[in-house]
This record gives sequence, C-alpha cells and structure tokens, in this order.
Amino acid sequence: MAKHNETGQLGETAAAEFLEQKGWRIVERNWRSGRAEVDIIAWTPEKILVFIEVKTRAGEASGFGGPEQAVDAKKQDMLARAAGVYMESIDYEWEIRFDVIAVMLKHGKVLEIRHVEDAFFPM
Repeated sequence: MAKHNETGQLGETAAAEFLEQKGWRIVERNWRSGRAEVDIIAWTPEKILVFIEVKTRAGEASGFGGPEQAVDAKKQDMLARAAGVYMESIDYEWEIRFDVIAVMLKHGKVLEIRHVEDAFFPM
C-alpha cells in the first residue's frame, strides 16, 4: 500500500474512533457511488445522518492551512451527489449534515483531531 494510502487509513480509523467515543454510530466507511467516496457515514446521538470527509496529514503542519482546507467545491459536489444516492438507497428524507474531520499525525501517532461540524452546505 502506498504511504499516502496508509496515512489516509490511519486518519480515517482515528476519526471513526473519535466519533464512536462521542456516542456516534458508524454505519459506513469508504462508501462509494461511482467515482465519489464518502469516508464515513454516521448517525449522531441526536439521530442526524452525517456524511464525513476525513483529511489526514502527516508530519509538521504546513503554512497552507489545515487539511480541512482541501475540501474544495468539486469535492463538496461529489460528496453531495454520493449522499443523495445513499439517502435514496436507504429511503431517507430527513435531516443530514456534511462534516469534515482533520487528523494530524506524526510518526503514525495522532497529534490532533479537529471536527468541523456542518462544514459546508452543497448548492
């Protein structure tokens, strides 16, 4: 497995564990619809369905903003489309949210996790 894939998997696992510790129920990981992938789909304790993009960076923080800055308009659109397909597949029409979780690693260990709730609203 490529190093960036290992880093991504470590971050996604850390994010899932973080959410579970907060009482969230993970229902899907790496759910795909065509070319789009949703890293984590989960229910909050308040019963909100959340589609989560996990961005992970290893090493020292760069001057280019946090990993969550990498969720651009194109990525948001792909996530929204995938969310629509998922909602249709489970016949769900209620409240949803899009979150981003940024995971910073150093030497394979989690330095920081930032959870940006309601990170964007797709148009």
